[in-house]
Amino acid sequence: MILFRQFKLQLLIVAGITLAHTSYAQQKNNPIAQAKWLIGSWKNQSAKTLDLETWKKLNDSTFLGRSYSLSGTDTVSSEQIRLEQHARKLYYIPTVKNQNDGEAVTFTLTSSDNKHLVFENPEHDFPQKITYTQITKDSLVAEISGVRKGRQKTITFPMKRVR
Repeated sequence: MILFRQFKLQLLIVAGITLAHTSYAQQKNNPIAQAKWLIGSWKNQSAKTLDLETWKKLNDSTFLGRSYSLSGTDTVSSEQIRLEQHARKLYYIPTVKNQNDGEAVTFTLTSSDNKHLVFENPEHDFPQKITYTQITKDSLVAEISGVRKGRQKTITFPMKRVR
């Protein structure tokens, strides 16, 4: 009886390890799955602007995002974003109105886990890094950073889920 219980416990441990490894391997092969917590609408109200960002799943390899900042009733910035997975790589591709001649810029995922995404493009003027960190299921911090005019600069956008 004791041997049976020990065997049963060992079997449960092996099954748990196998399940954890399989889940980790699936996420490594499907990095967009780590970003699913972005889906929804987010906002940040500061003294000067209202920042809004919305993410939708287009398909299993692409999320579509839209981000804009309002100052009163004026839109002061606007961008369309594509989060695209090609093979086992994930790319953050914003197109910002009135920047880069209307061309998209590609940032590559360089670090991630289930609550943290880091995209980088060291060749871009500013930012060179875009980071999303999930704080709770209803809050996140988006951050852009890099060198601007010879100085390191970081801008953070703490956001709350709208829906």
